[in-house]
Amino acid sequence: MVELSNQTELANFDAKDKGAMITKSARARLDSIFKALMDYGFTAVGLVLLSPLLIALAVIVKLDSPGPVFYRRRVMGKGGTQFDAFKFRTMYVNGDEILAAHPELKAQLERDHKLPNDPRVTRCGRWMRKFSLDELPQLFNVILGQMSLVGPRMISPQELSRYGEHADELLTVKPGITGLWQISGRSNLAPGERVRLDMEFIRTRNAWGDFKLLLLTIPAVLRGQGAY
Repeated sequence: MVELSNQTELANFDAKDKGAMITKSARARLDSIFKALMDYGFTAVGLVLLSPLLIALAVIVKLDSPGPVFYRRRVMGKGGTQFDAFKFRTMYVNGDEILAAHPELKAQLERDHKLPNDPRVTRCGRWMRKFSLDELPQLFNVILGQMSLVGPRMISPQELSRYGEHADELLTVKPGITGLWQISGRSNLAPGERVRLDMEFIRTRNAWGDFKLLLLTIPAVLRGQGAY
């Protein structure tokens, strides 16, 4: 009788455990479906609604300084793949020469990996960066399946080493146009804090959380804090 009772308890435990696993798996599939609907649905609608703004910004960039309208940045994608992320060009084409003329700023950039008063940034580039308008072309990366609307911060291959033991985990998801880092200070964040926020997002992500982050991005961008 005791043995039979133990077997019954074990069977009940296994059933509960399997049920929890099935529920978790089903929730993950639903989150994946909703996230895809947000990425492709919201982005398609956004591109249509924002097309006049995108055209206007392209004209402004072209008239503001010589050079191409778009800038392609090589970044890390899901699974360790690399792709070119699109942005409106916000720097002068001879940016390296400009920086070379300011050795103290070059040293600051190499030390902090950011430069608040960057002389390479064009006139229109400053206010485009302030309100993240330069990142709008990344909507095309979302349509191409390379990025998500919400995700960890986009990084270059050279920046991957900053994530140390978390590098492999970072590459399990697509980078996002916005995320926890965007609403938490953007460029004002220290590198270590960016890593922490990206890992927090990956480990707690869900479709509803993504939707809330999208909504919170609007006031964060309008404030223009931490963008340069």
